[in-house]
Amino acid sequence: MRIHIGGDHAAYELQRDLVTWLGEEGHEVIDHGPAGYDELDDYPVFVLRAAEAVADDPDSLGIVLGGSGNGEQMAANKVTGIRAALAYNVELAQLSREHNDARVLSIGARMNTVEEAHEMVRAFVSTEFSGADRHQRRIDMMSAYEVDGTLPDLPG
Repeated sequence: MRIHIGGDHAAYELQRDLVTWLGEEGHEVIDHGPAGYDELDDYPVFVLRAAEAVADDPDSLGIVLGGSGNGEQMAANKVTGIRAALAYNVELAQLSREHNDARVLSIGARMNTVEEAHEMVRAFVSTEFSGADRHQRRIDMMSAYEVDGTLPDLPG
């Protein structure tokens, strides 16, 4: 699996670990930075590049990293066609793929251990979208809104 990754200073060490670990797990990792630790760097610089690369590469997934993962998820979700999910446990990482067909996982390095991050990434990468009608219907509603602002019909 090709995996695009980007983060900031708050997750620099975790990112370095994940780049190595994912490579050892047999994945092709494209590291969108940062290339070095800079406590003043800004996550959108690296996260938006990783998310755009995922959007342009349909056979890939992405991982974005920061202190909490919140801002990184928000930034990635600004990229057209991307559904990024913030996870803080394995179940959320798995459900983000299975129910939401998320293509980007956001992790907070200050919120999780390296071992927890490995487990979440493993679950995210190994889980397929279920394709269930109800899940696809909801994704289609979000996609329509993203394209042209069409709000879903109200029930009844």
